[in-house]
Amino acid sequence: MKHHPLKLIKLNFTSELIYPRNIPAGSRVEGQSPTPEQFKITNYESLQLPTPDGETIHGYFVRPSNRSTARNITVLMFHGNAGNIGHRLPIARVLAEHIHLNVVMLEYRGYGLSTGTPDEKGLNVDAQTGLDWIRNNNETKNTSIVVYGQSLGGAVAIQLCARNQRAGDIAGLILENTFLSIRKMVPYAFPPAKYLAPLCHQIWPSEETMPQITEMPILFLSGIKDEIVPPAHMKHLYSICRSSTKVWSEFPKGDHNSSVAEPGYFDAIAEFIRKQIMGENEEM
Repeated sequence: MKHHPLKLIKLNFTSELIYPRNIPAGSRVEGQSPTPEQFKITNYESLQLPTPDGETIHGYFVRPSNRSTARNITVLMFHGNAGNIGHRLPIARVLAEHIHLNVVMLEYRGYGLSTGTPDEKGLNVDAQTGLDWIRNNNETKNTSIVVYGQSLGGAVAIQLCARNQRAGDIAGLILENTFLSIRKMVPYAFPPAKYLAPLCHQIWPSEETMPQITEMPILFLSGIKDEIVPPAHMKHLYSICRSSTKVWSEFPKGDHNSSVAEPGYFDAIAEFIRKQIMGENEEM
């Protein structure tokens, strides 16, 4: 089957630029990615979740090691566009051990040990598969669900919450350094590719979808020195958010990948959980 040259450019642009799942090297090779044991995570399960369209999504279910301090909350965590969930295990460890939350972290189709090839439609199916697993798993089905997305994961989270908010079981949404849409982000993140942006059929229309989410509190975590996603994108998403409760937290020295390591990052999450999800006012 022959493809028109423009179609080939379009397919390659989408696959390699938007979803660089082979970066860093070894990200798709079993045994070459970080494991829970490397970060002293002992109370976890490895997940293999079948999707309705025939793929298998790999993930981890990480629990607090001290069950007596565990909160009745499960975080559904979506990663950025490179690497896999192994590279985000330190984040899961803090959420589980210091904020005492269950964490379900999935790697999208085509990433890590998941089957398939990534695209917008498929990633939305993967996200729904993860949410439905939490809803049906005996250990998590009666917990409050908080959806947490970083960068591309923020776009995935926005779409998932918009589709599911009326079910009433998503208690909150956390967004870090995410964008208005792929086409608006590309000219800033990849200037040489700015003329190819109209060819990109991966939309991720967060700017259009955000105003639809009105029934859950939302925390915005923004690195002001983000060199990939313009910080103005996060600010605009915050401004058009119609949720009755929205919280803004910025990190003056945080760039796209380092915001999570900035002082106060996890304090902001902990406070959001305590006040907006648990309804507590006293200090932790």
